[in-house]
Amino acid sequence: MTAQALRWARALRRDELVALCVLATLTLGALLVPALASSDPLAIGDAVDRRLLAPLSRDPDGGWHLLGTDRFGRDLFVRMMLAGRLSLLVGVAGAVLSTVLGTVLGAAAGWVGGLLDRMVMGLADTVLAVPRLVLLLVCIALWQPSTMTVIVILAATGWMGVARMVRAEVAGARVRPWVESAEALGARPARVLWGHVLPNAIGPALVAATLGVGSAVMLESGLSFLGLGIQPPVPSWGNMIAGGRDLIVTAPWVSLAPGLAVVVTVVAATVLGDAWRDRLAGSAADRSPTSRRPARLSSSSS
Repeated sequence: MTAQALRWARALRRDELVALCVLATLTLGALLVPALASSDPLAIGDAVDRRLLAPLSRDPDGGWHLLGTDRFGRDLFVRMMLAGRLSLLVGVAGAVLSTVLGTVLGAAAGWVGGLLDRMVMGLADTVLAVPRLVLLLVCIALWQPSTMTVIVILAATGWMGVARMVRAEVAGARVRPWVESAEALGARPARVLWGHVLPNAIGPALVAATLGVGSAVMLESGLSFLGLGIQPPVPSWGNMIAGGRDLIVTAPWVSLAPGLAVVVTVVAATVLGDAWRDRLAGSAADRSPTSRRPARLSSSSS
């Protein structure tokens, strides 16, 4: 490996480490900060003396507010971390469920083939033809907005890309000689699929799930901003941004703080997914017979 390749590998590992640290910090903050806070982030206290305090300021009782307070005098940092619980839960749960659903449907379509393959891929192509945001808005309009509704809708509208990718992996492995050898030795088709074929497609599915977390967090924030997602008084990053949009001139920190949390989460999830995809592509290239062919030729010529 050349010196330039080593530098790229070290930079990729640093990016991956930074992204993991950012996501871990946000997760720990969302779990611990509201539990250890001295004030209730949902309670409305003396709004006259505490409302719209600037970041790094103190209230009349001496309490220190890292990100300031909102229009009701509630600590913005504690409230943002509490909102992070739901936003991260919705993002992770929506991405995981859509990945599981896409993996199961894609594996079944690629392994069985025939009519099932055409039906699953036809459904995926049909759903992909409609913009995802439009599907989300239509589904939210049909059902009462809630956390579970948003998670289910994110899963139901995000499985198609994973299904197509897993289907291609399984269909390619289906015709390989070692699969035919396992079936000739008496292995059941289900055992060959779940024990030998599907593990080869888990890597790309995990990458898709990681990238899907950022997309799900962004979509949930957009729905909550429009009033179609998680409803107040339960906080989420989206409805916190919406609650401070009319204060963007007088108190911009009310909207900027949760907005920055959304941006950091999406960027960290995207960087982590890209790093894992590059790592997976590199390992696949190392295992490829064509990548070892020049070495054999050089050794034979010598």
